Amino acid sequence: MVKRLKAVARAINDIEDNYTDLTDEELAALTDQFRERLEDGETLDDLLPEAFATVREAAHRVLGQRPYDVQLMGAASLHWGNISEMKTGEGKTLTIVLATYLNALSGKGVHVVTTNDYLAQRDAEWMGRVHRFLGLTVGVILPNVPAAEHRAAYLCDVTYGTNNEFGFDYLRDNMAWSNEELVQRGHNFAIVDEVDSILIDEARTPLIISGPAEQSARWYGEFARVVKRLEKGKAEKDDPSSERDFDYEVDESKRTISITERGVAKVEDQLGIDNLYESVNTPLVGYLNNALKAKELYRKDKDYVVSDGEVLIVDEFTGRILHGRRYNEGMHQAIEAKEGVEIKQENQTLATITLQNYFRLYEKLGGMTGTAQTEAAEFNKVYKVGVISIPTHKPMIRVDQPDVIYKTEKAKYNAVVDDIVERHEAGQPVLVGTVSVEKSELLSQMLRRRGVPHAVLNAKFHAKEAEIIAQAGRRGSVTVATNMAGRGTDILLGGNPEYLAASELRNRGVEPETEEYDVAWDEAVERWKKLCKEEGEDVIDAGGLYVLGTERHESRRIDNQLRGRSGRQGDPGESRFYLSLQDELMRRFRAGAVEAVMDRLNIPEDLPIESKMVSRQIKSAQTQIEGQNAEIRKNVLKYDEVLNQQRKVIYAERKKVLDGEDLHDQVRSMLDDVVTAYVVGATAEGVGAEDWDLDKLWTSLKQLYPVTLTIDDLVGEAGGEEGLSPELLEERLKDDAHGAYDAREEELGPEAVRELERQVLLAVIDRKWREHLYEMDYLQEGVGLRAYAQRDPLVEYQREGFDMFQQMLDGIKEESVAFLFNLEVQVEAAEAAAEEPQVEIHAKGLGAQRLPRNLQYTAPTIDGAAGSGSVAVENQQSAPALGVGSDNGRSQARGRGGARPARTTRPGTKQLSGTASTAGGGGARSALGIDGEDAPPARAGATAGGATAGGATAGGARRSGPASPTAAGARKPSPGQATAAGGPSRNAPCYCGSGKKYKRCHGAPGAA
Repeated sequence: MVKRLKAVARAINDIEDNYTDLTDEELAALTDQFRERLEDGETLDDLLPEAFATVREAAHRVLGQRPYDVQLMGAASLHWGNISEMKTGEGKTLTIVLATYLNALSGKGVHVVTTNDYLAQRDAEWMGRVHRFLGLTVGVILPNVPAAEHRAAYLCDVTYGTNNEFGFDYLRDNMAWSNEELVQRGHNFAIVDEVDSILIDEARTPLIISGPAEQSARWYGEFARVVKRLEKGKAEKDDPSSERDFDYEVDESKRTISITERGVAKVEDQLGIDNLYESVNTPLVGYLNNALKAKELYRKDKDYVVSDGEVLIVDEFTGRILHGRRYNEGMHQAIEAKEGVEIKQENQTLATITLQNYFRLYEKLGGMTGTAQTEAAEFNKVYKVGVISIPTHKPMIRVDQPDVIYKTEKAKYNAVVDDIVERHEAGQPVLVGTVSVEKSELLSQMLRRRGVPHAVLNAKFHAKEAEIIAQAGRRGSVTVATNMAGRGTDILLGGNPEYLAASELRNRGVEPETEEYDVAWDEAVERWKKLCKEEGEDVIDAGGLYVLGTERHESRRIDNQLRGRSGRQGDPGESRFYLSLQDELMRRFRAGAVEAVMDRLNIPEDLPIESKMVSRQIKSAQTQIEGQNAEIRKNVLKYDEVLNQQRKVIYAERKKVLDGEDLHDQVRSMLDDVVTAYVVGATAEGVGAEDWDLDKLWTSLKQLYPVTLTIDDLVGEAGGEEGLSPELLEERLKDDAHGAYDAREEELGPEAVRELERQVLLAVIDRKWREHLYEMDYLQEGVGLRAYAQRDPLVEYQREGFDMFQQMLDGIKEESVAFLFNLEVQVEAAEAAAEEPQVEIHAKGLGAQRLPRNLQYTAPTIDGAAGSGSVAVENQQSAPALGVGSDNGRSQARGRGGARPARTTRPGTKQLSGTASTAGGGGARSALGIDGEDAPPARAGATAGGATAGGATAGGARRSGPASPTAAGARKPSPGQATAAGGPSRNAPCYCGSGKKYKRCHGAPGAA
């Protein structure tokens, strides 16, 4: 492949001179010529040499940068759907421009994926100058901006953004209620910068959009106090059965905590309960586990920081604060309780997808990184992309020194500071890499005591990041960085003239976007270029950038990325790691044996050692963790693949509805299926017609649609009950239902019914899909226990997930039919100005399908630890008003249906608004059988004579689940709904039918 890429570079060099004499206008005009040639049948491969030569000339004119041959090779590799492995400083950002220009010529759009918003905006402005010069449009998607701005960005030829924003826009599009709300326009080609960070490190945690769920904050605070009194211990390795005189044990390598019998007894005593594991107290176990994890596994200033009374997550790989994001499953609340800050609400999942499955949506995928070969097999298996190592433009001359290992952490840091002082005095710039905010601040204090001026780049100060990076390569500078992975900015020896010029003008008070600024900018940049060049020569004489790592990361790739900051573009450089046997990596993987040897040999604490045994242990520890993380990613993908197939079906159905596809035939088919299910449920096999409870069947059907067929007419037609058959019953009821729907259509008008069908289907699909995600979450949570019964948990998850999905589809049909018949509709005349009639429905029940107001966006924590949970970012954008189950827009029970919320109809629209009603009047009831103001849908139908009557309860209340065509007709209970003690599990739906989790309803401590 490298030979082929070199041939491409030679072909571009051969024609390069043809473009140097062109005027700017002639060069830009080539874009339209390329597009015309594509329309005439040529391919992108045919255009590649000419297109790359065009971009090379444009980049030289606009940026003053001429892409090297290795950059041409990297861009061709990207175009062919590979990952280009290019070392730090080789010009990956400019390489991407070549590939994006070529692929943007097709007009289908190209997405450039970065690791953070800063880089997305920087590259869209910086590299976008080349694209705009050549006549292409460039957009950038940023968080917390209106959807219209995202939509405009996606319509551009090239769109920059982060992986999370691309993924969340996809999920939001599949929660939209009209095509006008959609922002994305397809998934043609994506180029992922720092691809190993995004598609490997971040792939373990899915993207999740969630909404607020009911949750009591009391127990988080209570258990934070309880666990403070519990004592940590460790069982003897040689005698695990020995008496445990401690309350709990922590396994840091697996990120798990085990509580002992003594610990359980203490908890029970402090809470004043007899049995923690009694069914009524099972919700408390989750609070206890989270409180212990918050206490032992989540460390302040390492995993999170507390700022202005808020717990903020720290990205372990980059050291950035993940603003607005939160751990799921109550973990964030437990940390808030531990720190004594305000405890915020827990969330429930509304939509989810893994990064793995999102990026597999693209027709073509490419990526760039400096460290990809170690994960080449995973890239190929999961994403079907190869990894191509691109040679460097100049030979690498950085010297990587062997690790220095100390017995204690204190001795290590003393040696680190001595080394920094020596290098600083010699004028050599030093970049110090730490693994946490806590360690960077410790080192900063030690440097201050030694009088060493330095800059700190960590989660607390990343607003000054660009300025700090600009200074990091200057003579004698010392920069302490939490982690350099994903920073995306090269450290230039002597300093970055553009950043330094911008800083100077800001200090002088020169206002941007003024004529004075432009003049001052040109003068300042030229002056700083000269100064930085002179200073860079001094830095090279001092040995170049010295990278000092204070700890090994759990991933070798992260260590290599830190080292890669030095020695760019053939510059000299040096790197070394300082380690101790008390480092977390060594502690997690039992360095006690090495420490014991050092004690026996009386090795002083301040004497470093170089030991093959220790080096092997470090490599072994990193390999073990990498293996654990790879297994987690593999497991996540296996389970999400089940949900992914289901997601494709649901999103495809939604897309048909949004695209305005005629739903008439689909609704009629649903009507047939629902009637069939009701008949099957009421006519159990082997039971004679005389034993069928037709009265109950008719009662249930009347809550679906206004039945005109009478039992007497049907029996008379059959010549008596003995002549009745399920086939005849089904046929006549289908005819009756279709007749009722014909009457409904005649009453409202075909146009209004089509809009009603569209809104009802979207509403029901969305709610049933949210319920399904909830149930699949807890199926996955408990399915691992099947292994004790010698069953494969994945196979069980696949089988039961399929059954649940089929039941959800049945439920969608049933509820849609119920809504279509039972919504009380009022048609208002449209004004003449309206181009198309539009319908809005305000009804109790249907309003509840719409999204909550405060959505949470869950993205990868970029946390190297397994099982650390996922995080969510809050978005305060408004959403449609809530219906049932909220504090807003709740209708009161009155007469036939409920009160309508205030209308929000736009002027000039034709509106359908209405309330749900029962066929027979009576009390207030929505189309889903919600009685009164707060009554929830029942979860299972009562049976009569061994069969359900279409899912009707004895009282006639409709259930929200599907009408199953099985003999029992009742929904199969979810796995794990019953505990060994016979009670429901804490996360199963409550038996009372409220729709809440058991732990939040009758399972709440003290509930009757």
